[in-house]
Amino acid sequence: AIAGALKNVIAIAAGAAEGLGLGHNAVAALITRGLAEIARLAAQMGAHAHTVMGLAGLGDLVLTATGKLSRNRRLGMLLAQGSGLAEAEAEVGLAEGVRTAIAARRLARSLKVEAPIIETVAEVVAGNLRVAEAVEKLLQRPEKPEWA
Repeated sequence: AIAGALKNVIAIAAGAAEGLGLGHNAVAALITRGLAEIARLAAQMGAHAHTVMGLAGLGDLVLTATGKLSRNRRLGMLLAQGSGLAEAEAEVGLAEGVRTAIAARRLARSLKVEAPIIETVAEVVAGNLRVAEAVEKLLQRPEKPEWA
């Protein structure tokens, strides 16, 4: 259940990367690192991290982050292209990742789980960070293994 909710947050980030024209490599990196964040949160909640690697985890994440019909991906694209949150939501309809991002950030903080993508998406949808600033923030993070 946690992977099914958090995939929407990662899809917003992937859509934003696409909306900024960052290309497939950036989207792939967000999916990979996003999956690691989902796995860390799931593990802290008592699940086995590898359970998010199947169709209900990784498969659903890839589809939601790249699929043309994904509302969360589309919302991220619109935000990256300069739409405000209300305007983007009016166009795409309910994008579950918006509310989930705020709740997931709170959960990650309470469990002391590093979740920079979730954290950054929450800042964007809360109106505290513009998409371009969010991308810069994520790109400035030091490189390290996703699964360490």
